[in-house]
Amino acid sequence: MNQSAICAGTFDPITMGHLDVIERASRIFPRVVIGVATKTGKTPLFNLEERIALVRESTAHMEGVEVASFTGLLVNFAESNGVRVIVRGLRAFSDFEYEFQMALTNRKLKSEIETIFLMPKQDYSYVSSSNVRGVAELGGDTSPFVPPPVQRALEARFR
Repeated sequence: MNQSAICAGTFDPITMGHLDVIERASRIFPRVVIGVATKTGKTPLFNLEERIALVRESTAHMEGVEVASFTGLLVNFAESNGVRVIVRGLRAFSDFEYEFQMALTNRKLKSEIETIFLMPKQDYSYVSSSNVRGVAELGGDTSPFVPPPVQRALEARFR
């Protein structure tokens, strides 16, 4: 039985909500691959190398967590890493419809790969990377929303 999972996203930047879901996944699966998407469909604040470095630094304390970038379909990335479970975070009901559609599409593409949903702590249920970027851009305190390495990177970017 495969005991690995993938948590994937843009992570621009990684937030406390992302970390909460990754930590929950790491308590269920001994190996968690964090897939950092190379193509985002938007202009990222941090380039791929920066996002990977911030994810690695923010998850360094977690055992069994690996970080890798990927291009293309998430199910293909999962398959190439020997992973049969995709973990997705659901912050609010508004996330569900999109995530449900993606899970069904992924199932149609690769039926052997399952998607499970984890909810972050209520404290992080409203946190999104785009909101964090907005707070940082306007000079606000991002410390409640992101780990210290990300806070430092945001401060450096918007000085």
